[in-house]
Amino acid sequence: MNTAFSFKIYNSTVQLPLKWDDLAISTIFLSKKYLEVLEKSSPDNMICHFIGIFENESLVGVALCQFLDLNKLESFGERDKCVKTAVRNIIFGNFASNVLVIGNNMLTGQNSFAFSDIIDKKKALRTIHAATAELKNIFKARGINIHITTYKDFNKEEIKDFDIPEFKNDYQFSTQPNMVFSINENWKSEQDYIDSLSKKYRDQYKRARKKAALIEKKKLELPDIIALEDTIYELYFHVAKNAPFNTFFLPKNHFRVFKEIFNDKFLFYGYFLNDELIGFNTLIKNGKVMDTYFLGYNDSIQREKMLYLNMLYDMIAYSINKNFKEIVFARTALEIKSSVGAKPIKMYGLMAHRECMVNVFLPKIFTYLEPETIWQERNPFK
Repeated sequence: MNTAFSFKIYNSTVQLPLKWDDLAISTIFLSKKYLEVLEKSSPDNMICHFIGIFENESLVGVALCQFLDLNKLESFGERDKCVKTAVRNIIFGNFASNVLVIGNNMLTGQNSFAFSDIIDKKKALRTIHAATAELKNIFKARGINIHITTYKDFNKEEIKDFDIPEFKNDYQFSTQPNMVFSINENWKSEQDYIDSLSKKYRDQYKRARKKAALIEKKKLELPDIIALEDTIYELYFHVAKNAPFNTFFLPKNHFRVFKEIFNDKFLFYGYFLNDELIGFNTLIKNGKVMDTYFLGYNDSIQREKMLYLNMLYDMIAYSINKNFKEIVFARTALEIKSSVGAKPIKMYGLMAHRECMVNVFLPKIFTYLEPETIWQERNPFK
């Protein structure tokens, strides 16, 4: 039987089909609840759209699209003061400031779309490609020309589905790996994890814990997050601003909104020294996977107390105790995440520029857009 594929584009979660969540089961980050978080507290330079894919009249796929206006950013990242950074800023300002992302630019991993098990993935991707073309027309009608269209983040198996004519001119790129920590099924407690470490890394664990002996960790509920919102944002913004590269900054109300909507599935831990909040981290329960989210800290105390490393150990301990199967530590700080046992998973994406001549030079331009990270993988286990 010949089936017809079509799409609908939504700009509000109230418009989404009733069966949306029946398809958005592979990840919490495509659920209506999470899309509502984006709707109420996305970065100032981001506009979200949601795509429904239909086979005849039945919903068979869901997807997330984010438009980013990089001209609205005060900074693309302030850590690397060099000529390369200056060139990157010029490129973004003039040739790549309007970006259409099929996926979630705030996360690492395949949070772009979910399809019914019974449909042809390549047909579904053709339909998403058609929806992307329609979104470009929608933005053009608003006076916005999309410079770059990108699809992210896919592992080496998932990227193979894009081997269809619609994407033959897109530049395939690889970004920093996704750092994923697999929890040994024999570990029943944090002590089991510690016992599995080699002497060098057990000593690292003991040293970190000793340094942070005076720091008090507290699980914060919604009233606490609201009361500490200004300090939380200062700590977050300090870390975000000093990253090597940024395409967005969270709004101040983001963590409050997330907690309001997700309640116990969103965990917020504050770290206090002399009753002063000096750092925090956040976790999201995503089925049997624990996703790490944004964090913040006072940099001088972080270095002195090895706070970031202690946060990683705390995340591991909690996830073992609660029987999660793995922890997604995402990108950045690759070596320190490796030192606690996370392994790199190579991620791929596709990118195309609206101008054919510019598209030819995307491989060269990309070296400026994505800063190279030199790091050494560690193996902390016996």
